[in-house]
Amino acid sequence: MDEFSLLTLLAVLTSAWIGGLLAKRLGYPAILGELIIGIILGPALLGWLAPSGMIDVLSEVGIILLMVYIGMEINFKDLGKASWPGLLAAIGGFIVPFILGYYTILHFGGTQMSAVFVAIAVAVTSLATKSRILVDLKLLNTRIAYVLMAGALISDTLALIIFAGIISYVDVGDIDTLGLLWVAGKAILFFIVTTLIGIYLLPLLGKYLRKANIKNRTLHFTLILILTFGFSELAEMAGLHSILGAFMAGLFIRDGIFDRQVSKEVNNIFHDVSIGFLAPIFFVSSGFHVTLDVFKTDLSLFISVIIVAIVGKIVGTALFYLPSGHGWREGITVGTGMNGRGAVEIIIAGIGLKMGIISNEIFSILVFMAIFTTLTVPVLLTWTTNWLRKRGELVEQDTRKGYLILGANPLGLYIAEILNQENEVTIIDANKEMLAQAQQKGLKTIHGNILEEETLEDANATEKQTFIALTGNSEINLLAAQLANDTFYIPQKIILFSPKKNSVNAKMLDKVDTFTMFANKTKLQPWVNKIDNKNFKEETLDATQKITAENWVESHQKSNKNVLPLFIVNKEGKKRLFHNKESIMPKEKVIYLT
Repeated sequence: MDEFSLLTLLAVLTSAWIGGLLAKRLGYPAILGELIIGIILGPALLGWLAPSGMIDVLSEVGIILLMVYIGMEINFKDLGKASWPGLLAAIGGFIVPFILGYYTILHFGGTQMSAVFVAIAVAVTSLATKSRILVDLKLLNTRIAYVLMAGALISDTLALIIFAGIISYVDVGDIDTLGLLWVAGKAILFFIVTTLIGIYLLPLLGKYLRKANIKNRTLHFTLILILTFGFSELAEMAGLHSILGAFMAGLFIRDGIFDRQVSKEVNNIFHDVSIGFLAPIFFVSSGFHVTLDVFKTDLSLFISVIIVAIVGKIVGTALFYLPSGHGWREGITVGTGMNGRGAVEIIIAGIGLKMGIISNEIFSILVFMAIFTTLTVPVLLTWTTNWLRKRGELVEQDTRKGYLILGANPLGLYIAEILNQENEVTIIDANKEMLAQAQQKGLKTIHGNILEEETLEDANATEKQTFIALTGNSEINLLAAQLANDTFYIPQKIILFSPKKNSVNAKMLDKVDTFTMFANKTKLQPWVNKIDNKNFKEETLDATQKITAENWVESHQKSNKNVLPLFIVNKEGKKRLFHNKESIMPKEKVIYLT
């Protein structure tokens, strides 16, 4: 093994940071930049960095921890949201490129085993950028968003199952039927044992730690590492690869097993160690094994794999999506979203290279395929979703419901009572006395600091459609909206924008896709006093022509009328909140206070 070199480690980490930062600035996942910077600085181009024993060891640990994190990210509830269409898209997006990739390699003279490895890599779907892209394109509350998330989960799971079988076979070579049954039996036994540990033993361990009031972060972090490497060793004993064990460990490290606060802190540390330290080393070093000779000696194979990967994924998804009844255009859109490859594909390709199943040339092709297909996702998904929007075929999926209102003041409670007639409302405030008043009105309440994620978790923020911030502090309102947007992806955020001098401006609201409540800067306290003293009137006004919410407010200000518009009511009697991006249509009504 090479001598440990801090300089080499520093160079690799610095390269990873620069590449990842540039990629994220362009709206792509960090892995893309890390791969590219590895190719540029590695033997393929500049030759400034090269593989070493130390880097290989750290990469190996990085793969294991990365697979734990991937397992931790999987939420099986997402599969239920997509249901039948998600399953169809996932199967079509996996089977078609798998078959095409397999026969492409055979056609060019590759072995059956290398063909299977390439087929898996081509068939995998990586949605490393899914949340960010879906947020940027305002797709989180659409049907295709849930189909895409389900497709990625099912695709990765299918890939790892097939990968497990291949590794078992490769480990023993040509075997008879009895030997094949023994290999399959060991793999099945591994999944049974790890599942039993995850379902029964881990919750007991968590219960004991909570009962003993053990909240030491270091201890919990060590336990997660022991669990990870223990599962990885079990996988190796069963003739599988360690990444399968790490993946299974990640599936069972969930909120609820350990104390929630400690678990969150430890998971954050785990994320930083794996995603911020070890995994980037693996992806940068993967670029070291890339050779540019493929553009000279294997150009036709390279082009064929790229075409098979893109066409197979999009066409396969669209074809299998047809029985869902949602149309071929939506199927193509889902296919473009599932076209990216990423961590799982590179990991599988790297293992194939290390085991001698695929050559450096094939590995290089798979790396470039991952880079190129990932680059296409934002471009193609933007084009296809705009296509659906123009045709009126972009379907919203009403899985998120209800309102979260920050501020149990009289104005907040007044609005909450009206909204609660049609949908569930949860009031959040740090003042227990004000929350008691909300409870008397039959409203659901959460006590806590709005800037702490735990408070929004307690309020089931991931299930809510709208977040409303009605405090007199614009900075707090904006920070809360930003948390609701970035962490919980709440589709609609509306905040009270105070006319007081502060650091908040309209551009800041636009960055987090947040609207201004009442379509104007509003002083909270005068209206709180009016409602508290019952010195107000609720009135309605019919609209005779289309008018924007901002123009409506402006016209009343010119008449020197002090009004507070709350809701717009359509012809069916359904209310929607009055904010600066709204428009009032003819025959609609505005409910306002004077």
